[in-house]
Amino acid sequence: MNGQNRKDVIPGIAVDIVLKKDQKTGKLTRGIVKDVLTNSATHPHGIKVRLTDGQIGRVKEIHSK
Repeated sequence: MNGQNRKDVIPGIAVDIVLKKDQKTGKLTRGIVKDVLTNSATHPHGIKVRLTDGQIGRVKEIHSK
């Protein structure tokens, strides 16, 4: 499942995000969502989240609900 719909991204789920510094390479970082930072219902590049370890990026893949 992609991370473009805010309703699919909830705190506590496992996701792969792309960090700002990795946007050119597309390198993904896996983590657990702590906060959802995007306010709009959808975003074409993925919903922006903060992981439990403090990293911020856009969700590319959702692994569990």
